[in-house]
This record gives sequence, C-alpha cells and structure tokens, in this order.
Amino acid sequence: MENSIQQLVDMGATLAQARAALRQYNDVMQAAERFFEGKFDHVKDEDGDVLMTPTPDLKRKPRPSTPDNDEMMATEEEDDDDDGESDYIDYDSDYELKHTAERGVSDVDPYSGIFFSKDRREEVIEVEEIPDVVDIPGHNERVKVMTQGQWMKGCPEGGEQSFLFGLYSQLHEGQCACPQECGSVVRRRKSDFFALFPDFSVYIENLRKTVRQTCQRCHSDFCLACGESISADKAKRPSAASGEDPLFHCSNLQGVILGIGLFMLESMFSDQIHGADDHNEPKARNNKRRKTEPATPHDLEDEDGVYYASVQGKKLKGGIGYAGDHKEDNTGQLEAQAAQRTKDEKMGKLLSDIRVYLPNLHREGGGQTSDYLVHPTALAHLRRRFNHICSTLLRNDSLADMSDRAVLYFELLEWLETISNHEALASMMAMPIMVVVSAKPKKPTANHASRVRERTIVYEGSSGPRELLEAIVIQAEAALKGLQGTKPPDAPPEELTEEQKRMTADTKGKSKEPIPQTADENQNLMNFCRRIIATVHAIDRSLRETKGDAFVDRLQSSLPRIMSSSSAKIAHVDAGDTDESAQKAYLDWATRVRFEYCDLAVPTTEGKEGDGDQLPHYKFYYNNEARMLANSDIPKRSLAIAKELAILTTNLPIAWDSSIFLRVDETRVDVIKALITGPEGTPYYNGCYLFDIFLGPSYNQSPPSVKYMTTNGGKFRFNPNLYADGKVCLSLLGTWSGPGWVSGKSTLLQVLISIQSMILCEEPYLNEPGWASSGGSPQSHAYSANVRRMVVKTAMLGNLKNPPEPFGDIIQTHFRLKSKSIIDQLDEWLSQDDGKPTSADGGGYGLGKAEAGGSTNGFKKDIDELKSVLKQLHETTS
Repeated sequence: MENSIQQLVDMGATLAQARAALRQYNDVMQAAERFFEGKFDHVKDEDGDVLMTPTPDLKRKPRPSTPDNDEMMATEEEDDDDDGESDYIDYDSDYELKHTAERGVSDVDPYSGIFFSKDRREEVIEVEEIPDVVDIPGHNERVKVMTQGQWMKGCPEGGEQSFLFGLYSQLHEGQCACPQECGSVVRRRKSDFFALFPDFSVYIENLRKTVRQTCQRCHSDFCLACGESISADKAKRPSAASGEDPLFHCSNLQGVILGIGLFMLESMFSDQIHGADDHNEPKARNNKRRKTEPATPHDLEDEDGVYYASVQGKKLKGGIGYAGDHKEDNTGQLEAQAAQRTKDEKMGKLLSDIRVYLPNLHREGGGQTSDYLVHPTALAHLRRRFNHICSTLLRNDSLADMSDRAVLYFELLEWLETISNHEALASMMAMPIMVVVSAKPKKPTANHASRVRERTIVYEGSSGPRELLEAIVIQAEAALKGLQGTKPPDAPPEELTEEQKRMTADTKGKSKEPIPQTADENQNLMNFCRRIIATVHAIDRSLRETKGDAFVDRLQSSLPRIMSSSSAKIAHVDAGDTDESAQKAYLDWATRVRFEYCDLAVPTTEGKEGDGDQLPHYKFYYNNEARMLANSDIPKRSLAIAKELAILTTNLPIAWDSSIFLRVDETRVDVIKALITGPEGTPYYNGCYLFDIFLGPSYNQSPPSVKYMTTNGGKFRFNPNLYADGKVCLSLLGTWSGPGWVSGKSTLLQVLISIQSMILCEEPYLNEPGWASSGGSPQSHAYSANVRRMVVKTAMLGNLKNPPEPFGDIIQTHFRLKSKSIIDQLDEWLSQDDGKPTSADGGGYGLGKAEAGGSTNGFKKDIDELKSVLKQLHETTS
C-alpha cells in the first residue's frame, strides 16, 4: 500500500490525493488514470482528509504530463486484461450521459468535452530528458531515441495521459511472445519504434522491416507491436490489413507512427518559422540559460520539445504604413520566394507521407485494420502537435499569400477533410486549440537525476480548426466578390422575335465574339478560393455524417459570419452592470458587425418610366464615378480589390478605445463607406466619423478616393487635414506632402488606420503646417476645445438624432453600450471648455480669455441634450 501511495505521489499527487484514489481503486494504474482526469482535485492537502463533494474555489493543481519511469511496467497486466474496447475514448460519446442519467441527473451536456470555453486555462508539469543515442544496424549515423517526455508533451485532455503512457511503456521495452504459444519470445527495444531518423521515409522503411517478426521455433509471422499473428487467413477478413504492408496491421502501429511523424513535422515547422537550418533532425540539447519570464515562441522552444505561444494574428502598426518616396529594394525577393516555395514543398511532402497513416475508411482499396480500430493516442497526437501547426497556418491573414503557398495549404485542407471523415477524430474540428502562453522551470528535486528536469507549462484555449477555417472562408468569399469585377449580374434571356431569330440565323458562323480571358493570377486566386469553400462544405457534410446534425448545428452557431442587408438580424446587445461586462459586450458586438455587405443603391420608384438608363444610383459622394465604371472589367483592378476585401473582412481594428466599421455594396464592391470612432485621449473620442470611399479604375496602382462626410452640412472643419468640403489631406492619398502611395503595395487598410491614428490625434493643432512645434501651447489647447464642441454637436448628437445610412444601428449601439463612459467623458469635457464660441473653420486657438466651464457658447446645452438622448436610448432598449 505504501509503495502504491509513493508511486502516485511521484506522479504528482499529494499524499491525501494518493490515499483517496487508492481507497476507491485498488489498482495503482487505475487510480493514476483517475487522478490524471482530475477526479481528486477536490481533496484537501492538510492531513489526508477527503472532501466528499468538490469545492469549486480550490485552485486546480498542475497536472503532470508524464509519470516517472518507476511505474512504467505496472501497465502491462492491465493492458493484458482489457479486451481493447475500454481502451478507446470519444470526447463526445454518450457514455457519461447515460451514466449520470442512471443517477437521476438531468440536463447534462453530451458535448461538454468538445465545446468547452476558450477561456479555459491549464497548468501542466512537463518532463524533459536527455535523449539516448543508439546505433541501428544498416545506418551509418547514430540516431536519437524519443524520450517519454517528448512523447507525452502537450495539454492533457480526458484520459489521454494514461493511453500515451501505456503505449510508450508497452513498445519501448519488454518482450513479445509468439502468439502460437510455442515459448519463443522476441525482445522489444526502444529504438524499434521510437528512433528519430532524419527523414520520415527512413523511419517508415526501418519500422516496416522491424515490425514483422518470424518465430524461430514455429516459423509463424507475428506483429512486434501487438503480438498477434500476421497470416493470410487474417488478411482475408474485411477488418484486417490487406496487401503486403504490415504497418496497418494494428492500432498500436498507428499510434506510434502518428506520434513520431507529427513530432518530425513539428520540428520541421519550428525550424522554418524560427529561421533555423532547414533540416528534420530534432534539436540537440544545449545548456542555454532558462527563462522565467512569460514565454515567447523562441523562449518556449527548447532542445527536445517545440512550443507555440498563443497566435493572435498579425498586429497592425498604428498609422503610417508608408513605404516612402524611395525606390523599393527588391534585392533577394525572388530568392526568398523560391526558398519559401522549397520549404512549403518539403513540408507538404511530409504532411502527405504522414497522412497515409491517418485513420481513413475511404482510402483507396478499402479500410485497413487500423482504420477501423483507431488507437486513442491518434486523437491525442493530433490535438497536441498537428493542431498547433494547423492553427498557425490558418491564422494567415493574407489570402494571396495562402494562394501562393497552395502546395502546403491544399495538403492542410486534405488533412482536415480526412479528420472530419472519421468518427473517432471528427470531434477535434470543434474543440478549442490549447496553446502555450508561458513556460517556467521547476526547481529540481532530489528524486530526479540530473538527466531530468521539469517545467510548468500554462495552456489557454483558442479558436478550433473549424472556426479558423471559417475566417478563411469569409476571406475567400470576399475575394470572389472582388474577382467578379463590377459587372452587374446577367439578366435572364428574353425570348427573341421572329425578326431577331432570322438575323441570328443569318450571322451564324460568320463572326465570333472574343471570349474574355481571366489573368493567370486572377484565375489562380479564384481556383484557390473555390477550393477552400468546396473543402469546407465537404468537411461540414462529413461532420453531419459522422457526428450528426445536432453537433454541426451547434458548431456552426458559434462560427463568425459576415452579414449582408438581406441576412442581417438586429440582436439586442446587453452591456451588463459593470464596466468589464460593457467592454466585453462591445468588443464581441463590434467584432461581429465591423464588416458587412449592404445595398447602397438608391431605390428606384416603382412604375416610374426612366430615360432608358438602367444603371443604379448610389447614396454615395462618388456616385457619378461609380456609374461610369458600372460595366467595366479590369482584371488587375479586380485582383487588387479581391485581395483588399479578403484582408478587410477579418482585420479591421476593433477596440473599446477606437474601432473601424466598413460597409461594402453587395453588387459593387468598389463602393465603400467607413465609420471610424474617435480614439481615447483625443478631442475626437467616441465621436463617429464617416467617409465615402471609391476604388477607382486604376486601383491599386493609384490610391482610392476618400471623402470625409461628417462636416455638419459642409460647415465644420474638424482638423487641419479634414476640410469642411470633405477633403482628406493625407500623403498616402496624394493630397498632402510626404511619403505617398506605393503602387501595387499600399492598401486601403493603411489609409483607414492612418486617418484613425494620425488625423484623429491627441493634438490636431500640430497637424497644421508651421505649428508642429507648438505642442502643449495655449493655442493647441484652445484648438482642441473647439474640436470637442464640434464633436459633441455633430459627431455625437447630430449622428444620434439623424443616423446616417447605413450605420444607424452601429451608431445607436455604440452610444448605448458606452453611454455610462460617455456621460463621464462629457462632464470632463465641459469642465475643460474655455467658454469660447465654436469656430466652424477650425479656429478657437486665439489667446482671448474666457472662463473655463462656461455655458454661453451653447456647449452645455448640447451636452445636456446628448445626455438626455443617451438616457432615452438606454431606457428604450432596456
């Protein structure tokens, strides 16, 4: 008993937890498995007493990633006694649901193990060891052998730890007896299954030679991995391996091949993204100093393990985004692209080679034994290793880059489709991906030799594979809209008159209209987008077949969506009772609605006879320019717009302090309206500023046309760079001196962020030429006070009383969710006001004296009216 307790303590349990586990489970490995699942996290740690009900306030103890070597042999008896069926787990099986129903518990979520919150956080103790290096017959160089710590690295889920531990223990040593019971045995060596060759194909070749063993006494063939016979009779059974390849003989082989293959893939991927030498061999251990601060991807990568920190996408730098007037240096660009292509081809090849051993009931020639009997470690390896690579690649915010790297991304899509096609793996598509956010070393204990060290890894939830795919689908659909050009949809064919039919017959064969050819780059991007959309549809069909309609419906209800005027449903958003709840509600809402398609055309009057002009008009400053390009088809422009839209759909900056919202016409994607909320710390804070944007005939060889629309009917000049007539002065647009638009490289997103951060700035007075050195001066303060008065009257109160289309819902929800914060802001602004009258042309920066907080200029009246409107808005929606 004491020895068993000590074993559990060595695995990471407290003394009280070890005793409690052994009271309920006599077998030490069964007790260890339940401990790994967290069944005894509620046990007190003081004197061995056990709480009979869980205490939710107790902090969860870090779970050990791997048991010590002392207990590895203890699993063999348990493995022999099991029939195999109990060794397999399914995160959304109904076993737990039935079990709890028998106890009278209702309302249990059968998918709780899959659709868990992305707010989940786990601490795991992971073990690092110096790998052994061995000689393998037939190979000139010595080969490293995977350690137990490397094998079990990752965030535990369910009973995965015990299955990983059990398979490693079974295959790394011991003996395999002849299944004919002739008394002959073959010794297993760790290098038989866990050798880390420089190349996956070499590993497979070596394993294929090793796994089929012939008994020296009875000359029967058997599998070294499972100990069962490999015979012609068995090969004839539908569920058994067919052909001559023994590597599909059993699920044990499947588990170890996927584990080794994905480890090699992980190492290659780490080498590529960290700029290391391009090779597959796992990194040698070194003695670099350990870091204790929160880990970055470089910090987290260590000698015998690869970690990836939480990937949040590319952070956009505020403001400038200029490449300057200088000629761009393209030296080495082609070489870099060629090098990237080589890396992608190499990684795509490795992915393809490993995919052969994924469970696949639809493989050519029919399913193999391991396709039907999936080892539980297969899902564990996919979650722990493949998911990190998948997450990083799918967070790419450049559809054009993905299209250029199609050789890698197409193979990634093949993986995801294969995973979705198998019931044992499909649940992974919905599970949040646990990513590393920090890694800290643990102090060594006397029980561990110098070869072993431990560290605590903190994992946090992030978007799952299907959710990440949806973001790419959104980009692909937007790009296809852009690639369709600005031509209106073809009208249904009208029936020809007899005269027209005769004329058509007369001209048959005499002339042919040239068929428009799509540029190669356009066609490649179009094919890539269609492939993505088709693959995701196929994945959803497979998920419905394998997991059912309820699973897919629940999954899709949580996916991001780009709304249009025809599909948009206005849902009330509750700000809650606290500042934190209001901010969370605002961010969630703004993320959902930041980009939408809508109808920006002016409705035509029914029954009104026109002059034959069928082109629509738009509620848009650049209406005439848009109509002139209504039937144009400019492939280069279409490609630029497609790439632009793909980025804008998921990359518009959203924050409590300031956000950018975009509305794009459903049929004319070159017709765009933008709304920017003023940044915190500026006299523009929380105001709503509208811009009309047109992507002209030479976009993006030349900048877009941008007009500022929040001018109080052309009366107010809010900024030296925002004129009362709507002109936007910005060097990126060619309307101001300085670094300008870089043909084919600059983007609309750069323009929007530049307006947000450079024009709507803390001291707009300094934007005027000649005043740049007057920061903090009385003139600057007076100018900002004048801007605040214009903001309250026009960008706040004016927009609320007469919401401009199509941003009415955006403006009302923005002010309602932030009403409490805005009221406090208004009180502060009133106390800072200098009492001067509002200067429409941007003046108010003279040195005349006035009493601060004065109300003779009408500012207090506007603030009181705005507060009243905010109060009514809040009461109406409550």
